[in-house]
Amino acid sequence: MADKLRFGIIGCGRVSPKHVEALAKNFSKAELVALCDLEEEKAYALRHRYIEQLETKGFDIPEVTTYTDYLQMLSRPDIDVVSIATYSGTHARIALDALRAGKHVIVEKPMALSTVDAQQMIDVAKQTSKKLTVCHQNRFNPPVRKLREALEQGRFGKLVHGVAVIRWNRNEEYYKQAAWRGTWEQDGGVLMNQGIHDIDLLQWMMGPIERLYAEADTFLRPIEAEDMGAAVLRFKNGAIGIIEGSACIYPKNLEETLSIFGERGTVRIGGVALNKILDWKFADGLDDEEQVKQLVNYEDPESVYGYGHTPLYSDFIDAVLENKEPYIHPEDGKKAVEVVLGIYKSRKLGAPVQFPIGDFSTLDLVERKERV
Repeated sequence: MADKLRFGIIGCGRVSPKHVEALAKNFSKAELVALCDLEEEKAYALRHRYIEQLETKGFDIPEVTTYTDYLQMLSRPDIDVVSIATYSGTHARIALDALRAGKHVIVEKPMALSTVDAQQMIDVAKQTSKKLTVCHQNRFNPPVRKLREALEQGRFGKLVHGVAVIRWNRNEEYYKQAAWRGTWEQDGGVLMNQGIHDIDLLQWMMGPIERLYAEADTFLRPIEAEDMGAAVLRFKNGAIGIIEGSACIYPKNLEETLSIFGERGTVRIGGVALNKILDWKFADGLDDEEQVKQLVNYEDPESVYGYGHTPLYSDFIDAVLENKEPYIHPEDGKKAVEVVLGIYKSRKLGAPVQFPIGDFSTLDLVERKERV
């Protein structure tokens, strides 16, 4: 394998510019050579965006071929890595095709919409000896990594509870822009689409889950899945977790926060993309709150996607070139999916759900009727 990896991107919609930006910023280690979308004009536009970013840096421009058939793109032996940025219900099928075609894979969240598909992706990556990671890019945010460091150092003492909150506005127009949004077959609701980043971080910080109980419903938006949901979790270490996710906040996004509370510490992270420590208090007095904020906080990004795709790509490229595990293991992606599916299962049963939840999919909610 060459020192510089060759990438193809499948899906040129809403989040894809972050993938192009990440490749442009990692140009010393990787280059984009193929783009695929069912609407080829989207691929053309994304290619232009990539070339513009390289030209501003004075880099040589690689040839970038566009496709409308991803299987045709996968047949190219010169492509090392495929990034999947299509709508959620297609992630598993495309990832499995890519892995079996001999490609390493970066897949957008959620990695799948069923526990079976998520596990199959993990299994096939092992069978083919290919790397697989999931875009939970907020794990790379400096405030989040600082929090993780404090947890690993035991600074919180006994963990008491953690809270993941996403209070956003996704209006009717948002859902009308794409027919797959908010459907059980291709998306799920606010917890699977928007809230999964915060859910990933909560379970990463707090540890394995023993059980949860959830309530969720469709209140305002014209979709099948939930536009608001909440859950109470009991972790195996005895701590409690609270998840709240809403797409119904008036008139615009209000907050996205992750809070961890322990015997000897309190940390709360917020900002547009979990990019700012809001509270940093520890009994050990090892650091000053304001100094920590100055060290790791950064200005709000232009979008909720943040800046994490660039370090995620850098880490994954190194994982492929050095044959090591990526920072975000595919098992991490499965855990986040399982939490959301656990919430959906609890909603369906009207009862607490024990972990592991077994085989479950968003399709198990298809027959559920919306509240009138």
